[in-house]
Amino acid sequence: MSTGAPDDSSMASPRRSLLRVLPIVDQLRDYQRGWLRGDLVAGVVVAALIIPKNLGYAGIAGVPLENGLYAAAAGTILYALLGTCRQISMGPSSGLAAVAGGAVLATGLTDPADVATLVAGITLTSGLFFLVLAVLRMGWLSQFLSRAVVTGFLFGAAIDVVVGELPKLTGTDSKGSSSFEELWSWLSTLDEAHLATVVVGAVALVVVFGLRWIAPQVPGALVLLVGGLVAAGVLDLEGRGVALVGDIPRGLPSFEVPDAGLLVDHAGTVLVAAFALVMIGFSQTAGDARAMAARHHYRVDVDQESVAQSAANIGAGVLHGMPVSTSLSATSLNDRSGARTGLASLTSGTTVLLALLFLAPLFSSLPKPVLAALIVEAVVMGMMDLGEMRRLRRVSRADFWVAAAAILGTLVFGVLAGVVIGIALSLVWLVYVVTHPLVSTLGREPGTQVFRDLETHPEDETTPGTVVLRMDGGVFFATADALVDQVRVAVLTPGVRSVVLHFAGVNFMDSQGAATVSEIVRMTEESDVELRLAAVRPAVRRVLERQGAVELLGADHIHGNVHRAVAALGTSHSLPAQGLGGTEKEEGQ
Repeated sequence: MSTGAPDDSSMASPRRSLLRVLPIVDQLRDYQRGWLRGDLVAGVVVAALIIPKNLGYAGIAGVPLENGLYAAAAGTILYALLGTCRQISMGPSSGLAAVAGGAVLATGLTDPADVATLVAGITLTSGLFFLVLAVLRMGWLSQFLSRAVVTGFLFGAAIDVVVGELPKLTGTDSKGSSSFEELWSWLSTLDEAHLATVVVGAVALVVVFGLRWIAPQVPGALVLLVGGLVAAGVLDLEGRGVALVGDIPRGLPSFEVPDAGLLVDHAGTVLVAAFALVMIGFSQTAGDARAMAARHHYRVDVDQESVAQSAANIGAGVLHGMPVSTSLSATSLNDRSGARTGLASLTSGTTVLLALLFLAPLFSSLPKPVLAALIVEAVVMGMMDLGEMRRLRRVSRADFWVAAAAILGTLVFGVLAGVVIGIALSLVWLVYVVTHPLVSTLGREPGTQVFRDLETHPEDETTPGTVVLRMDGGVFFATADALVDQVRVAVLTPGVRSVVLHFAGVNFMDSQGAATVSEIVRMTEESDVELRLAAVRPAVRRVLERQGAVELLGADHIHGNVHRAVAALGTSHSLPAQGLGGTEKEEGQ
């Protein structure tokens, strides 16, 4: 008979589902009292950092300043509930704001309400894209945007933003369809610069950059925000002709889905911008989440991270906000200040909401040159990675020039076009690398049975009449022609009587690759050149067997390593006698 007792497994299943959907429940279930002070302090400290910065990010995107705070509140709170990383602080960033601002420029919209709707719609769309990535487990898409391209795009976008802020620092105007035109236009108006505005802007820049240089632990953005507000009141800057940011309303954001008609009218721009935000935002958040989890010895769920970013951006979109992602500076500060769980981010979000309720009107008196200095500091320090550019130039000139091309494309064609150019460069570079596999010519290390790349070891021994080639990577439709071309060059070289293909580095072969090997077998037979294969992996050999290439070549022409393949050649092709001794080592170096 049934006792009517609840089934433990049936109760456990909803509990596991809740923990999976709301990871913070699991964090709070094992919460320790000693963590509370660190979480609360970190939350308040991070809020003090992000409030002034997010006013600047809203300025970059071209939306009302309060919208940056709406996004900060939505991002921190929703990520805290749904994210699996305990130290991440989610919110607007300079890079994402630059993409949103680039989309605004691409559409040509000027009405503040339309601009805010467009940015909110792009944010909402990116949130839906994140949700698709999570459902389909397609986070790997972010890997198609190379680090070199991201570095170059962000660097170029930073320069573009700085050029756009220069008129605010001088009280002049500029115009142009590219950064170069805007810069030239601004330079031509310097004789009309407003002296008081220039002084305020210069002092603001000195303060914010000077504090970073002299006292990096001091929140320069907060100091500049408070100092600017005090100076505006005490020195009557508005009366002296210095422009202020204008009215910032008190209160919380209302829930509203962006106007679909406006988004449809600019569908191409919205989709491109949203996709770019996903590519950039996911790679940033996934990397930061893994780094924090490794530092504090817990695990993160990358798919759940997509869900969290989806919710954060959808929430920001329907609350008149702007795109959100990981803020590296805020996350680092959150970690250093003692954050142990998502409660720290919840505290940050709550503090931002309190600021909107009680402090928002105070920000209305912020001088525009002070806001411009905040923006310049944010993009210069957050997006211009000179160290990474130097590293790329030192390590890989190809990556350096890809980054340089991304910078130039962003400056010439605009931020949004720069993203498209960056993605295209990544894909072109990927295709180039895939279709140009490494095929090395090998020689034998003297006195051993080890075969190595002759390009790096030119002193190694070679056998007259024998060419040893090593293929690295898969042999498939994109690489098969490269292998055929290399073998053809060897076969047509006068005096070559045998070719050995070292396949230890071949980990994949498709039907076209197998057909290519059959073609190579026929080509060598017709040229009276003996062919041997070495170190063929079992999975690759099975594909060759199904193709019939093994039967065509002969199973006795496939060997465990290069030494045995060369030794099996006819006596006229053999290595010198002294080369056959020594200790046998693993090949494929």
